[in-house]
Amino acid sequence: MLGTTVEWYDYFLYGVAAALVFPQVFFPDTEGATGLLLSLGTFAVGFIARPVGGLVFGHYGDKIGRKKLLVLSLMMMGFATFAIGLLPTYGQVGFLAPLLLVLLRLIQGFALGGEWGGAVLIVSEHGKPEHRGFWASWPQAGAPAGQLLAQAMLAIMAFAQPEEQFLSWGWRIPFLLSAVLVIIGLWVRLAVEESPVFKEAQAKAAERAAAGEKETMPILDVLKQYPREVLTAMGARFAENVSYYIFTIVIATYMQEQYGLPSSFVLGAVLIGAAIHLVTIPLWGALSDRVGRKPVYLFGAAGVGVWAFVFFFLLDTQSFALTALAVSVGLVLHGAMYGPQAAFLSELFGTKVRYSGISIGYQLASVFAGGLAPLIAASLLVATGSGYAIAAYIAASSVVTIIAVALYSETRTRRLDADDALARN
Repeated sequence: MLGTTVEWYDYFLYGVAAALVFPQVFFPDTEGATGLLLSLGTFAVGFIARPVGGLVFGHYGDKIGRKKLLVLSLMMMGFATFAIGLLPTYGQVGFLAPLLLVLLRLIQGFALGGEWGGAVLIVSEHGKPEHRGFWASWPQAGAPAGQLLAQAMLAIMAFAQPEEQFLSWGWRIPFLLSAVLVIIGLWVRLAVEESPVFKEAQAKAAERAAAGEKETMPILDVLKQYPREVLTAMGARFAENVSYYIFTIVIATYMQEQYGLPSSFVLGAVLIGAAIHLVTIPLWGALSDRVGRKPVYLFGAAGVGVWAFVFFFLLDTQSFALTALAVSVGLVLHGAMYGPQAAFLSELFGTKVRYSGISIGYQLASVFAGGLAPLIAASLLVATGSGYAIAAYIAASSVVTIIAVALYSETRTRRLDADDALARN
């Protein structure tokens, strides 16, 4: 969880800055809406690199272990985030500034592409299966924890400084401070033992190799044996990913463009929501151990689809309390998907290909769901001037997730110590 918190701190820091800061710093010569779309476009670029990172990290994670790849992903993410804090502005070096920004964003996306699979597997493959949903939800809680830190740092800088100073240099401080978090995360990850399930599978693979049996690449096994599981993982991610980025990132664009509210207004509201989100994710994971992954997941998917319309109704009041309520309820419903998600996706694949399988399904969905969500939402806002068009977009994504999860069987009783994930207790 601590390592994942650091990774997501870095990633969300970029997302919030892309909405609030980067249009003025890296795209100042464009019109307001155009600069915003270009800035959010750099946010989407990171999602393009995530499937590539998932493929590479997944392959080697299934070959040499979860732990080594987790350490590497953290180091890459930390380097890229720290370097963003040192970037020159467009006014200093012209087009080189946004080009460097895109390059570092690609490194962030590549690193995060391999992060999630390793983090949830190192937990899912430890411990008792009857509590897998609860324990596997803790790396998931690292996402709101990281966002909480990112939002808190930016909120402190926005509150403590005039807008001009914040845009000039204040936004850089949270990026540079990520170096401290990376050191803490590395200390934790280097002390973690490798997954016992993976070590057992590796020993069996060595026996087969000694007997002259050749193994195919994990990615080829995934595509051949688990195509339905990959599609299920992608569909399950859709509403979860779209709703999250709209509830936490696009909200900043919406409140600034529609009502001209300051950065501190949005940052404060999302900060409250992230704190509640952090607490509720493990509770949803624990509930999935009792009633199953599907009921909890379907409740969350349906919930965000309905709440999306209430969400924008409350935002339009321009009340801070109601805005915080809108974000908090939205994230609680999102947690009903995000809490059991780690266990659910881990239970879809066999041990030999599990890192590759969940990384491919998870990260491919990120490109089409989370990666495009800010761009699509901003485009809908420009075209219609209404938040309800964005709400309809969330509702449509919920339908995709409901279909994907409802059509798949319950996975709660599946064993992870079998090469075939479909083997049951």
